[in-house]
Amino acid sequence: MKTLICAALIAFGSMSVFASTEDETAIKEIIAAIEYGWENGDGEPFRKHFLDFEGARYIESGGQNEGLDDLVTNHVEPEKDALEFLSLDFSDIEIHFEGGFAWAVADTRVKGKVRKNGREFDKAGRQTFLFRQIDGEWKVVHTHSSSRDYKPKKHEH
Repeated sequence: MKTLICAALIAFGSMSVFASTEDETAIKEIIAAIEYGWENGDGEPFRKHFLDFEGARYIESGGQNEGLDDLVTNHVEPEKDALEFLSLDFSDIEIHFEGGFAWAVADTRVKGKVRKNGREFDKAGRQTFLFRQIDGEWKVVHTHSSSRDYKPKKHEH
């Protein structure tokens, strides 16, 4: 009986690890798609991976978009025309799971050039993504980004 219980626990544990690896990969792919969407002014990754629901809020450095359509039509897509270029990098991504809920925290670096006045910007900060698993798929339900002017860390000699 002890052998059967141990075998069942080992099997269950290995399935959990496999599921977590699969879920982690799915979430990293969603974050990569969002990065692509921002850089290219493409709302499709947002429409595919974000849960569109009443009360949704997406926050960036003090600004807020209310709902998925507001985010895509008033923020993501217009930046394609307003910026000469936009480079976004999410790095050091940490993902945490709790049942059908997950959150990811990432370092961010965003660079760009404003078409209207030629002003360039280079900012660094942190990004948080909240996810819910809906019908076996992870959906973004909230994002919060905060950044400031990039200042490289000084190394002491």
